[in-house]
Amino acid sequence: MVNRHTALKIRKTHRYLGLFIGIQFLFWTISGLYFSWTDIDDIHGDHFKNLEYQPKAFNDLISPSELNVSKGVNIIELRDINNLPYYWINNEQLYSAIDGDLKINITKDEALYIAKLNIKNDLEVESIELINETGKHHEYREKLLPAFVISYESDEALKAYISIKDGKFQTVRHRDWRWFDFLWMTHTMDYEGRDDFNTIVLRVFSLLGLITVLSGFLLWFTSSPSVRKLLKRNKK
Repeated sequence: MVNRHTALKIRKTHRYLGLFIGIQFLFWTISGLYFSWTDIDDIHGDHFKNLEYQPKAFNDLISPSELNVSKGVNIIELRDINNLPYYWINNEQLYSAIDGDLKINITKDEALYIAKLNIKNDLEVESIELINETGKHHEYREKLLPAFVISYESDEALKAYISIKDGKFQTVRHRDWRWFDFLWMTHTMDYEGRDDFNTIVLRVFSLLGLITVLSGFLLWFTSSPSVRKLLKRNKK
């Protein structure tokens, strides 16, 4: 059995470790509860989207081989932009699927058209603006820029993002998603970009959490009357 001095050291270590990482444990618990009690489809904003939308079929399109693409075509997608067909080639550039003309960027009106196809009809547009860059904590991080941001009249501060280069409806963001994003940051402890599970901070706190739990077990073992009685009995 450990002596009283050692037992006091274990107790003090456990107490200060608990105090130090207690706030992070609280964030892990709160965020875990939020994740388990929310519908991920709602977080993705599916209740704002027109899930019945089906891409339009076009006729009389030119062959992609007729396009003036110097390095050839290896990836191709068809886009409906303002009721006209466009090819998105090699994840780089838009070309008209009617005459092959190069399209540099989409306009605001074309962005509104694309948004109307993908967002429910009962949502009213409040404003539209162009963004050219985003920070690591922006809700539209790590997606194609520049992009149009379309804000809607909604209690959840709904925004839709459409990249101007490829004319694609990228994503929606709203209040519940932003709460999810903040809590995800506290859960992963990646305060730079949200999604890195290998940060030094997370590793350190995980190890400290393990030490705290183990010190708690050790504290119980050293202070339990039942354990003391059992050890005394075995010595006889």
